[in-house]
Amino acid sequence: MYITQPVIAISNLNHYYGNSSLKKQVLFDINLEIYPGEIVIMTGPSGSGKTTLLSLIGALRSVQEGSIKILGEEMHGANEEKMVQTRRHIGYIFQAHNLLPFMSARQNVQMSIELHEDISSQEARTKSEAMLQEVGLGERVDYYPDSLSGGQKQRVAIARALVSHPKLVLADEPTAALDKKTGRDVVDLMQRLAKEQGCTIMLVTHDNRILDIADRIINMEDGQLSLMTVT
Repeated sequence: MYITQPVIAISNLNHYYGNSSLKKQVLFDINLEIYPGEIVIMTGPSGSGKTTLLSLIGALRSVQEGSIKILGEEMHGANEEKMVQTRRHIGYIFQAHNLLPFMSARQNVQMSIELHEDISSQEARTKSEAMLQEVGLGERVDYYPDSLSGGQKQRVAIARALVSHPKLVLADEPTAALDKKTGRDVVDLMQRLAKEQGCTIMLVTHDNRILDIADRIINMEDGQLSLMTVT
């Protein structure tokens, strides 16, 4: 029987901030598996540990205790080079779109794909323009962030995250700064493109209006995964 390997496999994960008398545990015995093609939403109150867990999964922070395997690679004990290599297979979308203001929409997207050494500048440009077309910004490839609306900036961020066809996309509050309609458009776009590309999405949100896109909903409270819901 064929068994699909999880994209994310977490076991007995604990995490702390501070040292000695100021040391505080923020994640407690986290166990989680997420499989290829799944869209998983993580909810929970502010300060519950969601963003910390997301940053560990994204190889943006070192694992202290327990195991996180991302695309089959163990992150506990990974050096900086291995973490950088892992990040090249992950797309990131944040609440603050983090676009560079002195770069056009195309340049912001292209910067992401140029991290891959086997892609020429011309190919990166072509792929970036095609991805912006996919997210409905084909007419705005040369616009700078100051000339784009909030929803358009987030579409550029989605294009940047997906242009290199990552196997995993991590999104932290991607609709928080958007109105209802724009937020819905953005998550529908993420869902469609991810399904087309066959990638896995893990999305942190407080926005109850978008929970319906999830295959699974997990809840974080006081550093513990306290609830799992299959939608």
